[in-house]
Amino acid sequence: MTTPTSALALTRDRPTWLAYLILAVFATYVYGLAAAVPLIRAEFNLTQAVAGLHGTGMAVGAIVIGLALPMITARYGRRAVTWAGMAGMSTGMVIVAAAPSLPFTLLGYTVASGFAAASLYIQMAVLSDHHGPAGPAAISEANAVGVIGGILSSYVFSLLADSALGWRAAMLIPVVLSALLAVTMSKVWVPAREPDTITPPSPGRMPYSWRFHLAGVVLMCCVATEFAYTMWSAEVLSQRTGLSVATATTGITAMLAGMAVGRFAGARLTLRFPVHLVLVGALLLAMSGWALFWSSTVIWLAYAGLALSGLGMSMHFPLSLSRVIDSSDGRPDQASGAASIWAGVGSGAGPLVLGALGDGFGTHTAFLLAPALMGLAIGGILSSRRPSG
Repeated sequence: MTTPTSALALTRDRPTWLAYLILAVFATYVYGLAAAVPLIRAEFNLTQAVAGLHGTGMAVGAIVIGLALPMITARYGRRAVTWAGMAGMSTGMVIVAAAPSLPFTLLGYTVASGFAAASLYIQMAVLSDHHGPAGPAAISEANAVGVIGGILSSYVFSLLADSALGWRAAMLIPVVLSALLAVTMSKVWVPAREPDTITPPSPGRMPYSWRFHLAGVVLMCCVATEFAYTMWSAEVLSQRTGLSVATATTGITAMLAGMAVGRFAGARLTLRFPVHLVLVGALLLAMSGWALFWSSTVIWLAYAGLALSGLGMSMHFPLSLSRVIDSSDGRPDQASGAASIWAGVGSGAGPLVLGALGDGFGTHTAFLLAPALMGLAIGGILSSRRPSG
């Protein structure tokens, strides 16, 4: 995956489209919960640090499933775990929608995140296996389809948040979409494959290389950046431009629009250029978008900064995840479990640290955390790339 691959082609069969649509439903969950954080904070009168615990709950769920994912996938199979994950995610969203207090919202975020992570990371392994060398392009395109779902759900979320129904009604969007997907495509699946070996024969499990672990750190930084944006950019936008918090959630829609464009375009780039070069370029582009957003008090410029940030961030998760799988020495299920742990740490630590810094220094100043994380990711990529790439 680290050499130019201009001859590759991407075939979109029915199993591929199933994975794409699962990512779209996943996006309605993750961006819906992220957009709800400022409104939960306002409704329950929480500090930014306490509100950031919702990101921690999501991290705990992802980490727990990451530890268990290789074992449960080997025992029950990818298909069963995927649909169980969709059902569990829906259960978590219902808990959030009905939550009367903070402990219940935290529980719902944790449950939804854990089960959703199972479905997400299995699909990444499925696409990597199913498409071989074109796996990074398939993963990128899947996330592009997912972002389209996120755009629509973010727009609906902002409408519902300002309506008499309120933000809680928007929590049911992933529930409805999961049910529709199960009814229409539950019989579609990829050809069977042998699961990763959970307990290799003597002398024991082959350890991962240092490049694998560093790829995990890069994934963590990228996920932390994206979650910091999705959970706190609306608040920054509100504070800097005077928009209401509910209206400012439309800024997430601008960011997601940039991500959708970037992921479709980036899928083509990964068929022609080394993955590490595309990822570094995407990180630099996102840093320029951050600078425009962070420095602006003009509404349209702030939106432009968020869109440019999204354009750059579009490739962060799919390509950093593909680098983790690529560095696993042919163990995609185990790599997906490890990726869930790294991503869980990032999704929990990023918003929580930013929230704590926001309480102490203001959300605008705390948002300096984003370029710092992206800078660390660039350093990790450049120091861990293979000599041939």
